[in-house]
Amino acid sequence: MASSSKRPRSGASAATDPGAATGPGAATGRGAAADPGAATGTGAAAEAVPHVRVAVIGSGFGGLGAAVRLRRAGITDFVVLERADSVGGTWRDNSYPGCACDVPSHLYSFSFAPNPYWPRSFSGQPDIRAYLEKVATVFGLRPHLRFNTEVLEARWESEQTRWRITTSAGQWTADAVVSAAGPLADPQIPDLPGLSTFPGKVFHSSRWDHDYDLTGKRVAVVGTGASAAQIIPSIQPKAGKLTVFQRTPAWVLPRRDREITQLEKWLHGRLPVTAKIRRGTLFALREIQVDAFVRRPGLLRLVQRLAERHIAQGIADPALRAKLTPDYRIGCKRILLSNTYYPALAAANTEVVSSGLRELHGSTLVAADGSEHEVDAIVFGTGFHVTDMPIGARVFGVNGTSLAEEWKDGMEALRGSTVHGFPNLFFVIGPNTGLGNSSMILMIESQLNYMIDALTTLHSVGAAAMQPTVRAQRQWNLELQHRMDRTVWTTGGCRSWYLDPSGRNTVLWPGSTTSFRRATRKVDLGEYELIMATAPAAARTVQEANA
Repeated sequence: MASSSKRPRSGASAATDPGAATGPGAATGRGAAADPGAATGTGAAAEAVPHVRVAVIGSGFGGLGAAVRLRRAGITDFVVLERADSVGGTWRDNSYPGCACDVPSHLYSFSFAPNPYWPRSFSGQPDIRAYLEKVATVFGLRPHLRFNTEVLEARWESEQTRWRITTSAGQWTADAVVSAAGPLADPQIPDLPGLSTFPGKVFHSSRWDHDYDLTGKRVAVVGTGASAAQIIPSIQPKAGKLTVFQRTPAWVLPRRDREITQLEKWLHGRLPVTAKIRRGTLFALREIQVDAFVRRPGLLRLVQRLAERHIAQGIADPALRAKLTPDYRIGCKRILLSNTYYPALAAANTEVVSSGLRELHGSTLVAADGSEHEVDAIVFGTGFHVTDMPIGARVFGVNGTSLAEEWKDGMEALRGSTVHGFPNLFFVIGPNTGLGNSSMILMIESQLNYMIDALTTLHSVGAAAMQPTVRAQRQWNLELQHRMDRTVWTTGGCRSWYLDPSGRNTVLWPGSTTSFRRATRKVDLGEYELIMATAPAAARTVQEANA
């Protein structure tokens, strides 16, 4: 997630495309200048609000993938709105020491943009970010990108059958919005008594302060999830004292990581079929595992024995081993991959506190078990707002209701992609599209297929917008939650970040990536209300228009 690469651009260039959006002041599509509701400012100096067919929020894997698929579908009238100053999403934000992917490199890439030159079987953040920079360049996406443009509000305007998007850099209107903000975008830091007056350094794993030197410092790491498991071994050798606050231990398996040989890179570059075979094999192995997670959790017993052996090999002290051994079935929480995590926890300068952090008194951290620990710096590895995505508070639908209000009892969408009351809003990595054992890029590409089919279907039937029916959305989610009852995430005996406050799993997909690809292959118009374009009158559904 850190370095950029400049490669020769290939394919169609948006810079020479007369339909490519070029930012405020270059309105395309339905003429914003002629729209009486599209002016901002006052008097004759009022500036037209640019209109695009599609506005994409975010430029991580989801946003860049959406941009590529839009261009390939012949839709060049779009912008990608990014609040940061570069592409990359979570692979830009997370630059902490040791940051790497826990999905094999050759599966963690777009099918339409294979990378034969991955340096390792599990690539690090700088290499993944460099890959995304290359995708933005090679596929001609840069003219569509709007950096330092944070979406503050997206509001559906029923009379104009469009979205009005207010950003930190001005306004746009759009026929459709693709939300690719992602669930791992906004860090979650617990509201702890005394935190605001802590005299030392505090930061979240996804907002790493590279200017702060941890050498010789007393450092607290709060949390033992996927990020913490990579951070702890990276900073333990330099920290004077490392205190790890662990509410719940995680199951950890060995990480089968190695350097990709020059011969392998040469073969994948010269004979692309070899890379396809490698990717296909990785894909198939993970599809085979799905049944154990979603239907027969008992099959995970063998995997749990491997994890128990891994603990025994890495932790000699019985008392520490007991602290680090989970009391729930493996797979219930995210399984971690590491060869260095246990040795770092067993090091002489590391202390594992087997309870959460309760409060702070100056530089003294008080754990839930009452123990006190003096520290100079705190690193929060406490995850993200996943079941309460912050973008929901900024999106307002047909009745002026926010998506956050609509989801107050739990996130819900049709096929993880669309929500009733929010026409022409398409999610990439929406509710119940997460995975516990495979590559999210597979799910992203499935949702992009669905989004493109929806937009082209709207054009072919002459409708302006679409939204799922209440019945279709409800039926989809009732069936989904019924299937969730059998999964290890429900039956495994743990409380994970997959669950919302009511205990419902609104994050993961209870099936294979193949089954999700089938479910999102094409839009079923029987599940949707189509909204026709109107002039001054309010928008009407096709059913109303034909009545």
